[in-house]
Amino acid sequence: MTSAIQKVKNRNARLITLALLAAAFAPAGAKAQSQPAAPVPQNVFHLSAAGQVEVVQDMLTLSLTTTHEGSDAAGVQSELRKALDAALAEAKKTAQTGDMDVRTGTFSVNPRYGKEGQINGWRGRAELLLEGRDFPRITQAAARATTMSIGSVAFGLSREQRAKVQSEAQAQAIDRFKARAAEITKAFGFAGYGLREVTIDSNDAGFPIPRPMAMEARAFSKAADAAPVSVEPGKSVVQVNVSGSVQAH
Repeated sequence: MTSAIQKVKNRNARLITLALLAAAFAPAGAKAQSQPAAPVPQNVFHLSAAGQVEVVQDMLTLSLTTTHEGSDAAGVQSELRKALDAALAEAKKTAQTGDMDVRTGTFSVNPRYGKEGQINGWRGRAELLLEGRDFPRITQAAARATTMSIGSVAFGLSREQRAKVQSEAQAQAIDRFKARAAEITKAFGFAGYGLREVTIDSNDAGFPIPRPMAMEARAFSKAADAAPVSVEPGKSVVQVNVSGSVQAH
């Protein structure tokens, strides 16, 4: 009798185990069917708006460069270093944080190849960058650094100016987004709306420097007199885009 009872208990235990395993490995679809489906959002509108602010560029980046060629790589490097050190020492005399920051740029020495593919010399280039908000200070320092010549002139926005203008453009974009949302929901006969999601991104694009100015800067060299080169900034347009969706009610 005891043996028969034990067999029944063992069989029941196996049945319970199989039932639990079947439930655990049931298809995901079968489980999902037992849960109520999430309601589909109704009366949702997707829209976007933009804000733009135009501002004069307040940052100047002026690149001073020098090149040298020779038969010996070490000799070329030495000449580049002399020119760079002299220009750096001169620029540091009037450097001032924010108004004119001074830093070195690229410094390279590369082989020069002849017709037969053999190295027949070396060519090197060094760069010094003057950057800041004080344009006269920068151009005057460049004119005094006679061991290097102006390679390029570029304008942009300072961090402070960009942050200020972005805030203005963002306020514009948000106001336009809200106005457009209210207009659309009202046009469809709804009393109002609620914000579901929103994305904000910004960018700024500078107007190009006129070509004659760029050519003039490249032509300026240590052979010219010590008069500073003339510079004139352009403008940047800072734009902020707001996009998202609202649910009318």
